[in-house]
Amino acid sequence: MIPEAVQAAAAEQWMVAKLPMTQTPAVDTYAGQGPWDARLARRLVAPLKDSWVTPNHLTTVRLALGLAAAAAFLPGTYGWSNAAALLLVLSNIADHADGELARLSGKQSRIGHVYDLASDAAVTILLFVGIGIGLEGKWGIMWEFPPGVLGGIAGCAIALIFYLRMLIEDLLGKSAIRQASLWGFETEDILYLLPLVTLCNSVAPFLVAASIGAPLFAIGVVIKYWRVLRKLRSLRDQSTARVSR
Repeated sequence: MIPEAVQAAAAEQWMVAKLPMTQTPAVDTYAGQGPWDARLARRLVAPLKDSWVTPNHLTTVRLALGLAAAAAFLPGTYGWSNAAALLLVLSNIADHADGELARLSGKQSRIGHVYDLASDAAVTILLFVGIGIGLEGKWGIMWEFPPGVLGGIAGCAIALIFYLRMLIEDLLGKSAIRQASLWGFETEDILYLLPLVTLCNSVAPFLVAASIGAPLFAIGVVIKYWRVLRKLRSLRDQSTARVSR
């Protein structure tokens, strides 16, 4: 009779061995890869590698810039909306900067990772809610739903995407959540187009598109997460059966 603890450990080892090798992040080759904003952030934080600045400091800067962007959308005026878009661009670059500094300095931590995720969620939700509130009573047409509600839907959907991608990364590694990219741009980089949106005074159509597109994308990520869990459960059952023979 094999003890349950030994059996579980052996099953886990067998299950990990059965997972594709591509699911393990290639840390050694990472430095020369990545989207353009991550490469820019890496260059900017390189001088901070051996300084007193920590990744959590940069996450706080990202959070402050993101909250300022959300607040700047509240008046709903053309000038403030353009200022908000620029603040968001800076916030997104800072969002990459904290992770790059963590990798360069070796100051990675679970707490920092959770703080980064919470900041992303807060900024995203409040940003779209701020856009919606700023559009209340504007755009010259009747809204089927209050713009603030549409903003909340878009923001919560994107926050859910971030959360599920973190869970998938914990299970399979960073390479499992690598996004589709073209010319150094990833799917999430669409927010870098926000300054063009505000310059063209097209914030309202952007919000409507986000309130539809973000939930649809979130459904796709939910399905992917469910498939990952099902595959791991299947592998776990197979490994347990093999070990118990």
